[in-house]
Amino acid sequence: MHVAVIGSGPAGIYTAEALVKQSSEPVAVDVIERLPTPYGLVRYGVAPDHTSIKSIANYLRKVLELPEVRFLGGVTLGRDVSVEDLLGLYDAVVYCTGAMVDRRLGIPGEDLPGSVAATDFVNWYCGHPDVDPGRFTLDTSEVAVIGVGNVAVDVVRMLAKAADELRSTDVPHEALQRLGESEVKAIHMVGRRGPEHAKFTLKELRELGELANADVCVRPDEAAVLGGDFPRQVQGNIKVVREWAAREPVGRPRRLDVRFWLRPVEILGTERVEGLKLERTRLAEDGRVVGTGQFETLPVGMVLRSVGYQSVPLPGVPFSEKTMTVPNEAGRVRDREYVAGWLKRGPTGVIGTNKSDAAETVRTLLADLDGGARAGSGGIDTLLAERGVRPVSYDDWLAIEAAEAELARSLDRGERVKLVGLEAMLRAFRP
Repeated sequence: MHVAVIGSGPAGIYTAEALVKQSSEPVAVDVIERLPTPYGLVRYGVAPDHTSIKSIANYLRKVLELPEVRFLGGVTLGRDVSVEDLLGLYDAVVYCTGAMVDRRLGIPGEDLPGSVAATDFVNWYCGHPDVDPGRFTLDTSEVAVIGVGNVAVDVVRMLAKAADELRSTDVPHEALQRLGESEVKAIHMVGRRGPEHAKFTLKELRELGELANADVCVRPDEAAVLGGDFPRQVQGNIKVVREWAAREPVGRPRRLDVRFWLRPVEILGTERVEGLKLERTRLAEDGRVVGTGQFETLPVGMVLRSVGYQSVPLPGVPFSEKTMTVPNEAGRVRDREYVAGWLKRGPTGVIGTNKSDAAETVRTLLADLDGGARAGSGGIDTLLAERGVRPVSYDDWLAIEAAEAELARSLDRGERVKLVGLEAMLRAFRP
């Protein structure tokens, strides 16, 4: 059996692993990736200072090194190959492209310069080739981060830390220099609900309280929580927030204000962001968040929205604008087409959740194709050659890794420093 997996993030690689390690029949898998680098969110979404989470790449690497698995980078669905092409070459296709964009706030002023998606900022400090390395100049004294999930916490932490604290990480050198030149003094992390509803995990939250470069402040009235039987994780969050509310700032270089019960209603400014108007909120009897008619304005020069990821449609693949996922039944989309990961279920769970999700999709695929004739050849190389497309091989990727390690040595910085931009990556193996 020959199967194409579209996307080389955790969902795609876990799918490839489940396919080749099952015992029903031999399977050859081509993992097709738009970028020249594998690992998706592990490489371009996990904060540089979270080295333990980034080490998941060591596990994913072992899958790509299995003899039944090939990595084909630099190949874009809809540009270099079509769904029809793939179905003519493979017995099945599994879409695993994740959720690549932020949800919008839907408020006036959201498109002003200085109002940006948190994913753009994350991609910038993670060296994603889609983002101009000169995109962000941190030339404002106050920044608002909308959202109280783990991505928002990552963004806040990166804004709050001193550049020297990030020197040993793989953050691109130009981004590190700009973080070192940052004029940010105050960071506001804003949530519509209370601390008992926040989406961050206890470990992430505690990290904020350990920042050496920033005082973490919470208003006692916003830390108040109505009675309830909360899970242990939520109880832990509440306890930490209350501890922050009870302590005084000690004069660190930056200040982080963690705010609750506020929703953004307008981003203010003419030529760029000059402020953020917020409305005090409360819970209605039906559990909805409603405004109270009380407003305040934060004098911020940048607003980063982090209110959830969503997937984008793939050319020729069904897509639901309502759920922002590919409609499926246990991973089945259409005949010989399947889906796994966030594109299948939405942006929920942690990285490891994709493993059981991929296993479900693979079970569906194998049941559907059990005993059927095998028509797939996996002969995509000839098609790409005819179209002038030279895919990035796994060996090419290893050359990029080696170049990043060499760059780190030359800069006296940690184990690796990410190359920025497609040209720099291609030069690593195509001088």
